[in-house]
Amino acid sequence: MRNRRASDRRSVRIGLLGCGTVGQAVVRTLTGSAATIERATGHRLEVGPILVRDPSKERPGIDPALITTDPAAVIEDPSVTLVVEVMGGLDPTLDHLRTALRRGASVVTANKQLLSRHGPELLAMAEQAGGEMRFEASACGAVPVIKVLRESLLAAEVTAVTGIVNGTTNFILTEMAKGGGGYDEVLARAQALGYAEADPTEDVGGADAAAKMAILSSIAFHARVHLDDVPYEGIDRLQSEDIERAASLGFVVKLLGVARADDGSISVRVYPALVPRGHRLASVGGADNAVLIESRATREIMLVGPGAGGDETASAVVADVLAIVGTPQWSFLHNALVDSGRSVAPAGETTSAFYVRMSVADRPGVLARVASVFAEEGLSIRTVVQSGSGDEASLVLILHAGLERRMEAAMARVRALDDVRGEPVVLRVLGSGEGGS
Repeated sequence: MRNRRASDRRSVRIGLLGCGTVGQAVVRTLTGSAATIERATGHRLEVGPILVRDPSKERPGIDPALITTDPAAVIEDPSVTLVVEVMGGLDPTLDHLRTALRRGASVVTANKQLLSRHGPELLAMAEQAGGEMRFEASACGAVPVIKVLRESLLAAEVTAVTGIVNGTTNFILTEMAKGGGGYDEVLARAQALGYAEADPTEDVGGADAAAKMAILSSIAFHARVHLDDVPYEGIDRLQSEDIERAASLGFVVKLLGVARADDGSISVRVYPALVPRGHRLASVGGADNAVLIESRATREIMLVGPGAGGDETASAVVADVLAIVGTPQWSFLHNALVDSGRSVAPAGETTSAFYVRMSVADRPGVLARVASVFAEEGLSIRTVVQSGSGDEASLVLILHAGLERRMEAAMARVRALDDVRGEPVVLRVLGSGEGGS
């Protein structure tokens, strides 16, 4: 390949929507590596204008002359050929990107909520107008899972994607498993360290992971998976007792995103689950993310790395910028969310193994009555641990994989038993029938 002559090189003007932690890291990276980028791509990048809400806020190392509060300066100026969106949210972000794409600008976004709701529409707009749209930073930060799924494994027939895709919850669960305190105490520590937001609801409630799994499953299975198609549960109701019980049984608890393709349909869910200690995902601790990809061609590939942070997310944003300016038009990602016609299976028709903990009266035949309910619903018990006595006896069960709807029916009957005290705890178990073993 010949080197580009100076006459072949051109400037690419990049406008930013947002300049918070990630946006500032993007600017620092693009400007600090300008010479390297020009040598590698043959293009000189010019950063600015940069849309902000508060122009008086201090932004070290960023030329105040580049700052604007007028969206039109970024999204309507024809000289801005590439728009980087790191402002987050849906409104007015969606309209800003529609405007930029409609006039043929390329877009790089880190906005998982936006992509999980409007991805197909925005990608179609990019294709129609002759621009590009990339979004590696929208899932798992610096871990290049979207690129691997869309390019390296495009024809590999991916069968399952199982991941720890939220660093906040992984940090909390790791600390709780170490005996670092209860949920509230560890959450406060995560906030103090910057691993959790002041309002952590989206992370600990599972919505953040659900948005990422909607994006990843859409690409992995060539499907249209909307955020509303992903049932999710968080870790905000987990108890230290269940994490300790899991450890005694040879498991660790992780918040997992699990997507599987089976019999022409796909299932995508997010929930806390018991992971066998010998499983690859079990050892991923702290705020790291990890995604295990299974396919017919490659068996298993696991990607691990930091899933959040300004510099980490910025690295994925910059990688997308370079992919756009350094490659020919019409990249793979134009049809990243193409609809292959696969339907999303109802949650009740998927299978999982389960962990159940319940308080029971210590009377003769209690275990037999509980076991008979599960048997009548077609569910078999793998492990039983019974402890305590009197009205506060504890019964812990590990069930073999079965249909979710049969488990729901069984638990409704178990709750109605006179022997059962309070609300039983039900968690899924990663293993047979559930995203690897």
